[in-house]
Amino acid sequence: MDIYTIIFLALAVFIFLRLRNVLGQRTGTERPPFDRAARDVVQGAPDSNVVPMPGAIVDQPSAAPTADVTPTADRWKGVAEPGTPLAAGLDSILAKDASFDPRHFISGAKGAYEMIVLAFANGDRRALKDLLSSEVFESFDAVIKDREKNEQKTETRFVSIDKAELVNAEVRDRNAQLTVRFVSQMISVTRDKSGAIVDGNAEKVSDITDVWTFARDIASRDPNWKLVGTGSVN
Repeated sequence: MDIYTIIFLALAVFIFLRLRNVLGQRTGTERPPFDRAARDVVQGAPDSNVVPMPGAIVDQPSAAPTADVTPTADRWKGVAEPGTPLAAGLDSILAKDASFDPRHFISGAKGAYEMIVLAFANGDRRALKDLLSSEVFESFDAVIKDREKNEQKTETRFVSIDKAELVNAEVRDRNAQLTVRFVSQMISVTRDKSGAIVDGNAEKVSDITDVWTFARDIASRDPNWKLVGTGSVN
């Protein structure tokens, strides 16, 4: 074995060891990959508008029901009173999707509420398409088109979201539906092309109560909920 062969063998061993240290070894315990859009939202990336509300990991089917689906008195403590239709509806969702957590859902719903309201005010159709059902999107889009036709712009600023509470829960076919009452304070004003105010008050904080319904296909790998119905209480 000449000197050149020895050098090449030593170099090959060195490169192998460096690659092993850099890349590591697969052990079979690595976490499954997450959907890119959901991961970007969690990290605050600006190019994604999907709200990762509760559900299964994207590359896995919804979790199978566990043996512990028998209603308990304190299961929904702080969310629903035992024996109420709301508690029964939450039980029905949990029976279909063991990963369901209403507290996690409410947290995600608050983020979705603010994102949708601001996207609507800004006329951001791209964001709205990812967050709304097709029927609700068409309704929102019609209002945006009317503003554009009249060369108007809406400015909305959240002061606070004071409350977000579940008021209804049910399963319809494969769809879980959750209705949330939001109580918030915001400032909203609409201006014409000259900047003159045509609706709202730039100095007034308004108390707003909205009742929104979100839905998700429990059998789908997509963990995201979409807005399927809106209402407000003046």
